[in-house]
Amino acid sequence: MYSQTGDSSVLSLVERPLPEPGPGEVRVRIAVSGVNPTDWKARQGGRPFSWDEVTPNQDGAGVVDAVGDGVEAVSTGQRVWVYLAQHERPTGTAAEYAVIPAARAVPLADDASFALGASLGVPAMTAHRALTVHENGPARLAPGALDGRTVLVQGGAGAVGHAAIQLAVWAGATVIATVSSDEKEALARAAGAHHVLQYPSGALADGIRELAPNGVDHIVEVAIADNAALDVEVIANHGSIGYYADNGGDQFSAAVRASFAKNVRWQGLLLYTVGEDALAAAAEDVSAAVAAGALPVGDGTGLPLTWFALADTAAAHDAVANGATGKVLIRVSDAD
Repeated sequence: MYSQTGDSSVLSLVERPLPEPGPGEVRVRIAVSGVNPTDWKARQGGRPFSWDEVTPNQDGAGVVDAVGDGVEAVSTGQRVWVYLAQHERPTGTAAEYAVIPAARAVPLADDASFALGASLGVPAMTAHRALTVHENGPARLAPGALDGRTVLVQGGAGAVGHAAIQLAVWAGATVIATVSSDEKEALARAAGAHHVLQYPSGALADGIRELAPNGVDHIVEVAIADNAALDVEVIANHGSIGYYADNGGDQFSAAVRASFAKNVRWQGLLLYTVGEDALAAAAEDVSAAVAAGALPVGDGTGLPLTWFALADTAAAHDAVANGATGKVLIRVSDAD
């Protein structure tokens, strides 16, 4: 937990009484906690701090240990994956037990590991949103939903990029991914990308257009400040650009005429403000993809896992802040 914002040294391991769930809440015995960039950025002061202390981390997986009044969707003993646990509340997943709104605890398929469950949340739900904001749909993902579409995933070796590749392939799209190295190219291919191109390259736009002569329909964008011009160049008429991060800078510009001539939809994405309907749709579709075996993680799947102990949560945060490739996870218990 931390009682003030700052660098990772503000985190400490403490003992607290077992929390009790209130109405509409559940208590989850956490097995694995997932770390995202948003977690260390919030701890560093990226969001207002209004509690005496905060347990960090939004995502995780474990077993429902207790339920509050009015909870019907999940029950005691059920395996769940958890998303946005610490949104507008101080109780995140870097703890043995977390009390969260019941809607944030989603049933986890019996054959899915807690490591997989803790790797979903922010990355997979962001990817889902990026793939469902096109003017002509789809609003939901399922096999066949993206048949005939071409998806460009910028930064295909990141956690969101990895999930976007997997979800797009599951939904029937042809996927082009961009990466920055041979190592990351191998990861994007392992995730299922049909084509992988490396940057920086003056021939990148030509390479994308060769693969998609009519343009790409959806772009999942991690670095809009760097890539806006390229995105406009390669996007199809009525295409969507879903951008979710400010890698490369906090402002971007694009050619006005080239952009409006293609009826381009620029769609910003932030799970914290996207609304409950979009979150519920993403959670349902992501769970269906998990049950279908479409979202594997770990060595050989394009998303290597780096593990830390709960006592080393500060080091886990630092690893993400320093750009660790793959997914950083915290092993809270031995259960799985």
